[in-house]
Formats: sequence, structure tokens, C-alpha cells
Amino acid sequence: MMTGLQPLTGRGRYIPLRSGISFMAGGLTVLALPPFSWLIVFPVAFSALFLMLRQVSAAPAFFIGWVFGMGQFGFGVSWIAESFYVDSERFGALAIPAVAGLSAGLAIFPGMAAMLFAAIMQRRAFGGIAAGLLFATCWVVTEWLRGHILTGFPWNLAAYALVERAALRQPAAWVGSYGLSFLTVFIGLLPGVLIVAAPNRRVPVLVLFAVAVTGLWVGGALRSGQDVPPTDVALRIVQGNVPQVEKWVPGSRQRALEKYLGLSAQPGRFDVLLWPETAFPGFLDEDAAARARISAALPDGRILLTGAPDRVEGDGGTRYFNTVQAYDGTSEILTGYAKHHLVPFGEYVPLRGWLPIERLTEGLGDFTPGPGPRTLAIPGAPLVAVAICYEIIFPGHVVDDLFRPDWIFNATNDAWFGTSIGPEQHLASARMRAVEEGLPVVRAANTGISAIIDANGNVVARLDTGETGTIDAGLPGARTPTPYARFGDWTLLVLVFGCWVFGWLASLLGRDPDARHFGTEVS
Repeated sequence: MMTGLQPLTGRGRYIPLRSGISFMAGGLTVLALPPFSWLIVFPVAFSALFLMLRQVSAAPAFFIGWVFGMGQFGFGVSWIAESFYVDSERFGALAIPAVAGLSAGLAIFPGMAAMLFAAIMQRRAFGGIAAGLLFATCWVVTEWLRGHILTGFPWNLAAYALVERAALRQPAAWVGSYGLSFLTVFIGLLPGVLIVAAPNRRVPVLVLFAVAVTGLWVGGALRSGQDVPPTDVALRIVQGNVPQVEKWVPGSRQRALEKYLGLSAQPGRFDVLLWPETAFPGFLDEDAAARARISAALPDGRILLTGAPDRVEGDGGTRYFNTVQAYDGTSEILTGYAKHHLVPFGEYVPLRGWLPIERLTEGLGDFTPGPGPRTLAIPGAPLVAVAICYEIIFPGHVVDDLFRPDWIFNATNDAWFGTSIGPEQHLASARMRAVEEGLPVVRAANTGISAIIDANGNVVARLDTGETGTIDAGLPGARTPTPYARFGDWTLLVLVFGCWVFGWLASLLGRDPDARHFGTEVS
């Protein structure tokens, strides 16, 4: 049965045509994200998806949304293939199937958003602004689920299209990245709402678009314009630029140590020395000679935070951890942090008893997760939270809520992904964590991108991919705890509820005539 507008194509060609457009629209979203950040393509992509879902029932809507996700993730996470070519003899043949399989799985979430939207529209036809609110709500619900189900993978959230705009990214301090995704998608699809709006409803849509964009911009500009006093702590970040293919070969440990010690010894003052994830490719706490050389290179009162694997013997055997360890001139470990959010198939194999698959990284066994976010107290520096590599992509799961730090150290090794777009996208996540928490984020990356990010998400210093060198700079200051830091994703619920109350109040002014433009066409 058909209601509302009729298709311009025959029934047999209807879904393939819309799916093809949806795939291209999904691919376009990648251009809105770093390193491209062509924000103009975002409303094009989401308005197109919104229009493709008109008059479609739940099952075809899921397929259209899934195809959109295949474009979105097929291009957006294509850089993962690079990691398989580090050991191409063993894993190279899996690169394309792995990216395709991951993209197909992640695409389920946009498919779910589209299906949920279509299913609700079948039961109660919304029009105009209400339809836009419904779609944005469905999108952010499934985006949140993507960040939590099966350990989660909140990569390239819609909000990250705004990361290069200082004012527009600031609302993440109030509603987090998921809340900013809701606003970004809603504003992005308003051009699509405008296209199908009845003539007498187009002015309100235009007014809402202008008010929403202006409000975000002005509010964000006021926040980003507030000065945050810097600290008097001097940092030195070392980017050794050791290729991943060389990192674990026999004899590489001493060469890596020599390189990091040489860069660390350059003239200049620092209070805290920062090396990246697994900068020392071995068990540093077990290597007294290496620790002695490091301690000799540390001026009195100076601290090193470095990534290094660790192992602990127990009744159940040996457990391995991916850690950041703190050392001073005594050569003894002061404190440490164990990564708690591990990378599936990179640091452990899920369902190892059932899946005959090797993990991609070198090592004697799967890593064991640490207990969770932790704040470290180190001499001569403000309290610090540590997020190792992948952990920085998770909104609201980086900082210990009971013991707030003054800054976040993100030790990472993006050498796995070469010169692809992956490291730029990873940096975008770190910048959004800085805004959400109101804390500076300091990144030490093996091959880049190392950076110092202030509490407003501005990159104040960086070393690009493939560069060898150091960053000497002061530690930026922290802001007071943001609403998102205090309440987490509850702010998202308040935002969505508030927007729906606004939509309901607007509907009281009269029946929305645009609802007739959203019917059910195919089942």
C-alpha cells in the first residue's frame, strides 16, 4: 500500500536507487571529519539520508541505513588495513576482508537508526521539525550503543565534524560528544526538512536553522574566549618515530632506548619527560641496566612517564599488561597505570577458545585489562590521568570521577597506521576529550601525532606523522569541572528531552501539515 508522495521510479528500482545514493552519502561523511573537515558535506550527506528514508517501511529502511553505514565506515576506517601490512606475510591477506567485515558490523548501527525512525513514522507520521528531531534521536541512540556494545567503538562520532571549529566544538563541555552529535545531525538534516516542508512551514525551519547555528556558535565562542591560566610545569614530549616493523625485531630494544635517550638529552628544561606507548619494547621494570641509564638522564627532581609492557606472575600463570610507568632518578618505579580498555584482536582475542585467530601485535600472550581509570600522583607535577592509545576515544571513560586529575596523558602508538587518516582521526578524539572534561590532553605518539591540547581543545603544539623530535612546552591549565565531567551522559538525556518538549510545545500551535509528506510506501 502506498500513501503520501509516490516514487519517481518503478517498485523494482526503488530501493536500489535510494541505497546507491545512501552509500555515496555515507562516504561523504568522511570528508566532513578530520583531516578533511569539509563541514559543508555534512548537511548534504544527512539530508540525503533523511530524504531517502521518506515513505519507507522498517525493513527497507534498515537496508538503506546499513548501506549508508557501509559508505561511512568503509571509507572512514579503511586505515585499519595498514595494520595488517605491518606483518604482511602473516596478515596481509586479511586486510581487505577485515575492513569489510568491520564496516559491515558497524553499519548495523546506522541501519538500526534508520529502521527505528521508519518504524515510528509508520505508527505516527511526524512532519517537519518533529521528523528531524525523531531522526536525530534515533541516530544518537544507536551511536551511543555503538560506543558501548561489545566493548564499544565510538570512532568518528558525528560531533567530530566540528572539531576544527573552536566555537562549535565547545558545547561538548555541556552535553558531551554524543549530545553534540545529536545537535550536529539535527542541524545537518534541516536542509532536507526544508525541501519537503509545506510552503507555509519553511520560514520556521529556516529560523530554527539560523537560531541553532548562531546559538551554538555564540555560546561556544564565549566559552572558548575565556582565558585559562597556564601552569608552571614544563613538559618534554619525545617522538622517537620507530617504524612498527622494526619495533620488536631482535636487537631493536637497545637502538630504541638509545634514540629516546638521545632525544631526551637535548638542551632545554623540563619537569616531566613523556615517552609514548611501548616506547621501551620490553619489560622495563625487569631491566636494571636500562633503568639505570634512564635515571642517569633525568635531572634531579625530574620524572619520566613512559609506556612499557609489564608482566605479573601468579597462581594462574603469567599475566601481561600494557602500562605507563613513572620513574625518577632513583631508577625505581614510582607508580603506574595499566590499560583497562583493550583493543580486540590487537591486545587480546575475544572468545579465544572458539576463534582460531592470532592477535596482530607481538607478545607472549593476551593482555589483561587494568582496573579502570586512575589518577596518578607524581612528584613535581599536577595530578594526571592516563589513557593509553585506544582508551582516549571513549567519552566519559577516561577520568576517575572520584579523584579528578589536572591533566590527561595519552600515550599512544599509531605507527600501525602509517601515514593514513587514522592518526588525524585519533587526534580528533583526544581534542574532544579535552573539551568534555575541561582538561588539557598531552599526547606522546611513537610516529605521530604527538601534541599538547589545551582545555578548550586547541592544539598548541604538535609533531606530525613521520617526524622525529621533541616538543618542549608548558602544561596548559585545567578548567573547572564541566557539566559533562560532573554528570556524564545524563546531560544527553536532558538535551534530547528538552528538544522534544520544545517540539511538543511547537505542535500545540497547530497541526503540522508536513506530516503528510512522511508516509509508508513499501513493506
